[in-house]
Amino acid sequence: MSTHPKGDQQHRPADCDAVAGFRIRSATREGDAAIRATRRAIERAKLGDRDALHFLYVRYADNVYSYVATLLRNHHEAEDVTQQVFAKLMSCLPRYEDRGAPFLSWLLRLARNAAIDQMRARRAIPVAEPLEQASEVAGADHDRLETLRNALDTLPQDQREIIVLRHVAGLAPAEIAVRMCRSESAVHGLHHRGRRALRAELVRQGAAPVTIAA
Repeated sequence: MSTHPKGDQQHRPADCDAVAGFRIRSATREGDAAIRATRRAIERAKLGDRDALHFLYVRYADNVYSYVATLLRNHHEAEDVTQQVFAKLMSCLPRYEDRGAPFLSWLLRLARNAAIDQMRARRAIPVAEPLEQASEVAGADHDRLETLRNALDTLPQDQREIIVLRHVAGLAPAEIAVRMCRSESAVHGLHHRGRRALRAELVRQGAAPVTIAA
């Protein structure tokens, strides 16, 4: 199977509403006959019909690719993720229930999760507690690291997560927005407030002034 990109996609804020907006625009192009054909293909694919699975791929691969490309902004990664989504579709379909919402909305949620996994794979540093990798430093450096950890612990969870993702894990604001299901503007605002609060806490603890690059 191979996807057929439709040219460069303009990047848009990566937040939860992106899935909803994308699926609404795409679903309006499906008529009743197409919806019925998709439902029949889904039922057959659940029973292991490979032709039905191919039908779903042909109908929706471009939609999945276009959506994933807006998140990853990398043609080759978007192709890979699209292939992964459809390769896993047979095993995922039994969990799908037709409750009146377009099948594409469910499919794009799978695609979003796969795109986030791809972003995570780009980074060698685990996101949960990347500061733990610095545990072998000694002396004054170790003390400064502990001071930084303590200062980070005083921040609200969302601000702390953004500071760590941005400055330790090295993620770009757009990647953080996807991971945290927020708009880029919200990420920038939380980042700014988090940096300011972290600096103030370090000063309060008597630590040397620290400049955190934007």
